[in-house]
Amino acid sequence: MTETLAGAAAHPADRPAGLLSLAELAARVGLSVRTIRFYTSRGLVRPPRRQGRNGYYDTDHVARLELIRDLQAHGLTLAAIQAYLEGIPAAASAADLALRRALLAPWRDEAPEPMDRHELHRRAGRSLGAAEVATLEALGVLTRVGREYAVASSRLTAALALVDSGVTTEAARAVAEVHEAHGGQVAEELGELFHREVWPAMRDSGASPEQLREAVELLKPLSIATLVAAYESAMDEAIRRVLARRTC
Repeated sequence: MTETLAGAAAHPADRPAGLLSLAELAARVGLSVRTIRFYTSRGLVRPPRRQGRNGYYDTDHVARLELIRDLQAHGLTLAAIQAYLEGIPAAASAADLALRRALLAPWRDEAPEPMDRHELHRRAGRSLGAAEVATLEALGVLTRVGREYAVASSRLTAALALVDSGVTTEAARAVAEVHEAHGGQVAEELGELFHREVWPAMRDSGASPEQLREAVELLKPLSIATLVAAYESAMDEAIRRVLARRTC
């Protein structure tokens, strides 16, 4: 009986060092044996390495399955995941895949808090009208999820103050469009810089996939803090220029 079909580990003497059985792989990545077999049949994961009648899996299998799992968590369909994986070079190492996983993780300062309409109104201190809710949504403070909302609680008070000051939904959407356009450009340039300058040095130094993920996690708050500081400085300068023109 083979380990691939039965899920049992082969004799230690017969197993190549550092490799996993199918059952061990499933436990490692948190997926079922059936799911791994399905992904393999679809070409999302390469077949196991054969040693006699047994099949074994290495760190590349682990890294690819973890990436697929995270892509699914982001809501990608199987077809979209397949298209994404096809864009990854065949020679990509486990560390390369770990980098992609690390960059997929949310860069938010807080996890959105689920609230129903009643709780949202209670937190706001009043009953919110449809236009007010739409403005909060445009400001990026809340997102509709079915009949509930995902709310950035720490920013709710400031956003409500903006609504009360007369900021319209249209104005909020215009601001969001500016942030999205320039934020996308910054993200692309920083991502390219990381791939070109930071990642090769770490890879050449022998950094493990776990060390790579840790480095990206450390980079996130530093990048966000730097962007906020640059934004504040630029806004201060822009306000000074506007005031200077109006006093001329």
